[in-house]
Amino acid sequence: MEDQTRIELEAATYRRLREHLMEKRPDVQNIDLMNLAGFCRNCLSRWYQEAANERGIEMTKDEGRGLFYGMPFSDWKARYQTEASEGQLSAFAAAHEAKDED
Repeated sequence: MEDQTRIELEAATYRRLREHLMEKRPDVQNIDLMNLAGFCRNCLSRWYQEAANERGIEMTKDEGRGLFYGMPFSDWKARYQTEASEGQLSAFAAAHEAKDED
């Protein structure tokens, strides 16, 4: 496969993942993504920002989040994010303790 084709397929896959998380499943909470997959929407927005910065494009954390979320992060939180339950917080803490031990 040619590099350009691979890049285009990877970009299409990223766009589909973003669309799925933002438009089709905004009900899935970031903490649940973190607990199950080890990453969430905030991670994706940070990776976007880091990729821009690595290429000499100045982008802040808030700018990266705004581009990924399609709105200010505070708006996303107000619309879709719920308070984390004790169970979710416990699972998150346990996952980070296990990660720190590696």
